Amino acid sequence: MKVKINRKPARARKCTLIRGRIAKQAEKNPDRMRLTVHRSGKHIYAQVFTPDGGQVLAAASSVEKEIKAKDFGPGQIKRSEEIGRLVAERAKAKGVVQVAFDRSGYKYHGCVKALAEGARASGLEF
Repeated sequence: MKVKINRKPARARKCTLIRGRIAKQAEKNPDRMRLTVHRSGKHIYAQVFTPDGGQVLAAASSVEKEIKAKDFGPGQIKRSEEIGRLVAERAKAKGVVQVAFDRSGYKYHGCVKALAEGARASGLEF
């Protein structure tokens, strides 16, 4: 019999550690915004928050019509990179250049890495 492993508690611990590091960075740079990533089985989402998390300044996701209309081929790597570029452009339009990258407990690998690289290529610094 195959036993299913529940990975949610481990991811929750990672999130706590990551947000603790970001909070320490916020003490040094209180005006630095936070770029967060959420991914599901089919889609990936990115948002730029204020340091207190009270307001979303820019967002992009794979469920938007302009992203769905483009053909990126198989897989989600190219799509994730485009979402990173799009969220970076929207953040720069609001005057945000420096952000703290919050990977939300996901490994810095695959789609999450592609999104980060796309955001860096468009001018966000983190």
